[in-house]
Amino acid sequence: MKAVGFDNEKYVRMQSERIEERIGQFDNKLYLEFGGKLFDDFHASRVLPGFAPDSKVKMLLELRDEAEIVIVINASDIEKNKVRGDLGITYDLDVLRLIDAFRGIGLYVGSVVISQYASQPAADAFKKRMEALGVRTYIHYPIPGYPANIPLIVSDEGYGKNEYIETTRPLVVVTAPGPGSGKMATCLSQLYHEYKRGVKAGYAKFETFPIWNLPLKHPVNLAYEAATADLNDVNMIDPFHLEAYGETTVNYNRDVEIFPVLSAMFEKITGKCPYKSPTDMGVNMAGYCVTDEDAVCAASRQEIVRRYYQALCDQRQGRVDAETVYKVELLMNKAEVTPSDRRVIAAALERAQSTGMPAAAIELCDGRIITGKTSPLLGASAAVLLNALKVLGGIQHDIHLISPIIIEPIQNLKTKHLGNHNPRLHTDEILVALSICAATNPTAELAMKQLHKLRGCEAHSSVILSHVDDSTFRKLGMNLTCEPQYQTKKLYHK
Repeated sequence: MKAVGFDNEKYVRMQSERIEERIGQFDNKLYLEFGGKLFDDFHASRVLPGFAPDSKVKMLLELRDEAEIVIVINASDIEKNKVRGDLGITYDLDVLRLIDAFRGIGLYVGSVVISQYASQPAADAFKKRMEALGVRTYIHYPIPGYPANIPLIVSDEGYGKNEYIETTRPLVVVTAPGPGSGKMATCLSQLYHEYKRGVKAGYAKFETFPIWNLPLKHPVNLAYEAATADLNDVNMIDPFHLEAYGETTVNYNRDVEIFPVLSAMFEKITGKCPYKSPTDMGVNMAGYCVTDEDAVCAASRQEIVRRYYQALCDQRQGRVDAETVYKVELLMNKAEVTPSDRRVIAAALERAQSTGMPAAAIELCDGRIITGKTSPLLGASAAVLLNALKVLGGIQHDIHLISPIIIEPIQNLKTKHLGNHNPRLHTDEILVALSICAATNPTAELAMKQLHKLRGCEAHSSVILSHVDDSTFRKLGMNLTCEPQYQTKKLYHK
């Protein structure tokens, strides 16, 4: 079993209390900018073993009677059909997904804001769609000279031109499908309108990373830099906090760079800035809940290696440039970790070299490493999945979980009727076949019962996997990396 290094219950409790405290500092009205992922924060759960992916949602549920959600989407992102890389859906569809997800757990979604609106036709269509679905939708406009032209920004022609968002609860959580949506500008616009109405509302920021009270070069903070290498985020000492309090804390470049402007906006809106530093604005308590430093450091170093391979594959697919890969390499050096520290890589490459075909490997949570090779019936990822289930279930390796009699008709369906050229079964297809066999075959049923044990396991492929195989591994909760090369020399890959 992997070591636990984070107290999740303590985190949920402390985080809820901290936000309650911050609400009380203002006129019982707080706009909380929520960075990162509210649902399924798997990065945090990987670098802070013990952190539950839904921790932040649980924390909000502690405040459900006081909280409402406002979702911000940039009109340009709607127009460009911007896609979330992790989910493969456009930002406008993700707004619908988020609303359903929040409502599904009992959190109140008050409204949606379209930021940077400049009469984009797609944004107009999105607004009509939202209103037809009964979701209140507001418009915020671009402001010339933002964020430097403070006299214009903090005026009736700046923030004052934006539609005022009607809210009814003390805590307004402002979130978005992704970065660059305009969350901070939405919060500050609301402060402007609230103060004009005589409500002395406040603003705070919730960002899980970097963790402000861990050292600058702590592996957890280095892993965050690796995860955002393509965004040019850089962790740094907060100079404003150091000057004000003589205390060394960690923030990141964008918040530090914007703080003087933000402070001036606060003074213009409220008469004075309630914060002396970017760190002051934050409410994150994760650093207080680390229980095993060694476990957290080890997990974070592994994450940096995974991010390195992700960057290599992204570069191969044209998503990032060589500079991003170089940045992650530097972070590996700072963290004193190399690809050889990820044991599953060598196992996959050795199997690929011995067979002359793509191969894959899985490291189980107890440290055992299982490999799988490409065969006429199965792709390497499907093969390693079945092999791992056999080991977890104590099933002999030479026992067929799925009869070739079942596999061959599926292959015929793929190649003769569905237009596929590759007859080998993908991971999702092999799992469906296994589940069908489990209805009549006790051994297959035993294998199916082992699936939950794959969560948290490490996996590596000697080639870039297809989207469907990649997705299956991630849905099963495995941490997948791939070599930055394709199985074939074709230009088009699915």
